[in-house]
Amino acid sequence: MTFKLDISAGEFFELIRPSVLVLSALVSIWVLASARRHRFTTYVAIAWAVGTLFFPLITLPLYLIARFIRHRNQPPHDEPETRKTFKSSPARRGRVAIPLAYAAIVFSLVALYLYSDHQSVDAHLARATQSKLNGRRGAAIDEYRAALGLDDNPHTRKLLAMELADAGDRTGALFELRTAEQGGEIDDLIAFHVATLLDSLNLPNQATLEYQRFLESSTCTQPLPEERCTGATLRVQAVRAENRPR
Repeated sequence: MTFKLDISAGEFFELIRPSVLVLSALVSIWVLASARRHRFTTYVAIAWAVGTLFFPLITLPLYLIARFIRHRNQPPHDEPETRKTFKSSPARRGRVAIPLAYAAIVFSLVALYLYSDHQSVDAHLARATQSKLNGRRGAAIDEYRAALGLDDNPHTRKLLAMELADAGDRTGALFELRTAEQGGEIDDLIAFHVATLLDSLNLPNQATLEYQRFLESSTCTQPLPEERCTGATLRVQAVRAENRPR
């Protein structure tokens, strides 16, 4: 029996990133506890822990080397002293309390970062793009709207309009395109898309004005105009022929 894993690299990264952050936090906490147990000073131990949190693949091997060198250079008679110190109540409480406090702070920061990142504009746009690629148009529309709730961006409105048009919401798509254009979105194809929507809403005269605006844009006045320019020209000619007095 075989299973097909339909997941993109972007989705895979989003799935494993929280796990990687939590794993880095756990390793960082272990480094702090280990450094305190091996009699590194508090500030040095915290420095090793923070370095492991942000650069685990670099800092962890360096810490293990430093710990090995420190242990090898430590006189043998210091070991009982270490055990004795570890068993003493004040020292033991310090060695437990500091890592616990550090763990609480680190996990709180990780949780806050993951929540903030999940709710960011870029995260909504990334999920909208992924949903669009996977054919989940409704999810893409929801993500674009969520992004607009955080940042009213004209380009995002244009992207939302394209999804609404494909979903059959022509009125909503027309509104978003108009809003995007008023907001400063520069795209010659907006006029073409508006014209197409007006045509589908049975407003040929208004559509003709938009087609004409599209034909006057740089997309259609360049030496090699797009194929859509030909279609717009034919549509303008057809509407004018229908409106010609007989």
